[in-house]
Order: sequence, then C-alpha cells, then structure tokens
Amino acid sequence: MMATTVATPVTPTESDQGRSVSEEETRGNEADEESQQTGPVASVTHSRVSKLPLARIKALMKADPDVSLASQESVFIIAKATELFVEMIAKDSLVYAQQGKRKTLQRKDLDNAIEAIDEFAFLEGTLD
Repeated sequence: MMATTVATPVTPTESDQGRSVSEEETRGNEADEESQQTGPVASVTHSRVSKLPLARIKALMKADPDVSLASQESVFIIAKATELFVEMIAKDSLVYAQQGKRKTLQRKDLDNAIEAIDEFAFLEGTLD
C-alpha cells in the first residue's frame, strides 16, 4: 500500500504577518552563507562526486608494478567502487553491532559480516 501526501497552501494569519523573517527565508540565507565560504572547508561540499582523495587512489594504483598509467576515469571508477564497497560492508557490519545493542562497529562485527555474507567470502582470513 502506498501513502499519499497532499500539500495544502497555508495562508499567513495576522500574527504571522508581524514576523520579521520567515523560516524559508532563514533557510535560504543559511544556504547563501554556506555557498560563500572560502578556504579549505569550502572545497569539501556535499556535491563532491568522490569522497575519497583521487590523488591518493592514483598513487596506490601506480604502486602496482603492472600499472604504468592510470587515466582520470579509471581512478574515479576505482574510488567510487571503493566507496560503495566500504559503505556496503559497514552497513552489513552495523546490523551485527545493533544486535549486540551497540552503535560502534567492532572487529567482531566485520568478522561476522564477512562470515555470513557470501559476497565477502574473499575477505575471510584477511583480518587475522
């Protein structure tokens, strides 16, 4: 069964008209302030495509003697695949942490996820 949400317009009352700044205006101003940031914090935004440092990924790829050149596209694909893999194993490990009434992942949670999920079979014994 699907739930349906209906949006109804709300007209301001007399008491609302006396307000100096609306909630939407405040949110809009906060967004404008965030977009005007400068310095190192401004370069790290939510619109970043890769969460991992591409230069470091490229250096790791080139550390392999079989790799002489790594295109920007291949570096990006490896970075994205790594992000998805880490997210997947972390979510699966979180299930075991929550079963133990914990919010913090521990090594035993990773071990349990690796043992229980066939996709992680190649990792068995790597944490030893």
